[in-house]
Amino acid sequence: MSNYSKQTNWGQFIPLVTVFFFWGFVAASNDILIPVFQKAFKLSQTESMLVQICFYVAYTVGSLIYMAVSKGLKQDLINKIGYKNGLIIGLLISAAGTLLFYPAANMASFPLMISGLFIVGLGFSLQQIVANPLAIEVGPSETGSQRLTMAGGINNLGTTIGPLIVSFAIFGAASANNTEASIESVKIPYLMLGAAFVLVAIMLKFSSLPAITPTNTKDTDDAIPGDHKTSAFQYPQLVMGMIAIFVYVGVEVSTASNLPAYMEKSLGFETKDVAPYISLYWASLMIGRWTGAVDAFDVNAGFKKILRFLAPYLAFGVFLLVNAIAKHDLSPFYVYGVVIIVMIICDIMSKGNPARMLLIFSVAGIVSLLTGMSTTGMVSVYAFTSVGLFCSTLWPCIFALAINGLGKHTNQGSGYLIMMIMGGGIVSFIQGYIADKTNIHFSYIVGVVCFAYLAFYAIRVTGILKSQGIDLDKISKGSGH
Repeated sequence: MSNYSKQTNWGQFIPLVTVFFFWGFVAASNDILIPVFQKAFKLSQTESMLVQICFYVAYTVGSLIYMAVSKGLKQDLINKIGYKNGLIIGLLISAAGTLLFYPAANMASFPLMISGLFIVGLGFSLQQIVANPLAIEVGPSETGSQRLTMAGGINNLGTTIGPLIVSFAIFGAASANNTEASIESVKIPYLMLGAAFVLVAIMLKFSSLPAITPTNTKDTDDAIPGDHKTSAFQYPQLVMGMIAIFVYVGVEVSTASNLPAYMEKSLGFETKDVAPYISLYWASLMIGRWTGAVDAFDVNAGFKKILRFLAPYLAFGVFLLVNAIAKHDLSPFYVYGVVIIVMIICDIMSKGNPARMLLIFSVAGIVSLLTGMSTTGMVSVYAFTSVGLFCSTLWPCIFALAINGLGKHTNQGSGYLIMMIMGGGIVSFIQGYIADKTNIHFSYIVGVVCFAYLAFYAIRVTGILKSQGIDLDKISKGSGH
C-alpha cells in the first residue's frame, strides 16, 4: 500500500474509528439480547446461542460474498468502488438490518430478530474489510499498526459501555430493579442504532477520506519487487496469518465465554456477581490497546514514555467509572492495577516490532492461562482475566504482518482475514466440548494451544518476510501495536 500522508491524518482517522466503536458496541450488546430473547421466546440455551452464531457467521458469509463479487467483476470490489464508498455501503447494509427489529418486535418473531442481526453483521463484514487496511493507510507505515490498535481501543470502549446503554434502554436504571423486558422494548434502541449508522454514513460522505483506493494507483504498489502473483493465497504470510486470526479470535472469545461457568461451578459465584469480571476482561483489551496506540501520536519521545504508563490506567479508570455507575463493588478490582504493570513491561520489551510483540504477548498469554489452570480462587480469576491484556494488541500485529507485501491483493487478503473471525465461535465450542468431557478448569488448555500457534507464527513470519526481501525495519518502528 502507498501511504499518502507522512503524518497521521486525524481528520480522516477520527470519523473512520466511529465504525470500530459500532462493532464493539453491537457485539457486546448481544450478550444482553441473549437472556431477553431466551425468556421472551422460551428458548433453550443452545437455541439462544443462535444470536451469536448468526452474528459471527455473517462475517464469513460477507467475506465470501465480497470475494464472489470481486471474481465476477474480475477486479477487487473495494479497488473498484473505493474505501469511502465501501464504508458507506457497509453502514447502510447494517442500518437495513436494524430496521428488521421493528416488524420482528411487532410480530414477536425470533427468526426475524436474528435475521436482522445477521444483516447487521454482513454490513460489519464489508466495513471490516475496508476499515482495517484504511486505518493503516491514513498515515505513515511506521505507525500504521498503532493506529489500528487505537481503533481497536475505540472498539473496546464500545464493548465496555454498549451493554450498559442497551441494558438501560431495555430495563431502565439498575435501581429500578426491573428484571422484565418485553420484545417491544428491544426495537427502539436498535432503531436508534440504525439511525446512528445512517448519520455516520452521511458524515463519511462529506469527510476527507479518499474516494479512490490508494492501492488502485499501482498494480504492484508495495508488493514484493518483481513479484506478479495472481492471488493473495500465494503469499504464505497471509495463509498462516488466516490461521493466526482464527485462533486469536478464538482464544479471545472462548476465554471470556467460559469464565462465567468456571466462576459459578468451581468458585461458587452467583451469576449476577460474575458480570463485573466479564466487564474487566473486555476492559483489559481496551487497556492494552490504549497503551499500544501511544506511538500513533506525533509527540516527543519523553511524553510518549509518560503516556505509555498513563494510557493503560486511564483506560482502567474508564472501567472503574462504568462499574461505579452500575453500582458494582469496586474493591476487588484495585489489585488488578498491579497486573497491568506486567502488560506495560511486555509492551516496552516489544520495542514496537509487530513480530516481537506477537511473540512476547503470546508467551505472556500462555503463562496467564497456565497460572489460572494451576491455581484456584481469585488468583485464577485474575490470571484468566489478564488474558484480555495479552490479546489486546494481537489483532493489529497479525493483520499488519499478514497483509505486508500483498500490494494490489491487500484488500483480497483483508477479506480472507475477516472471514476467519468465525474462529470465535468454533474455538469456544471446542473448549466447551472439552470442558464437558473433563472440567472447565482444564479446558483452558485450548487457549494455550492457540497462543502456542501465535508464538510459532511470530517466529515463522519473520523469516518469510525477510526471504521475500521485505524491510522489516520499516514496519518495526512501532507498527506492532
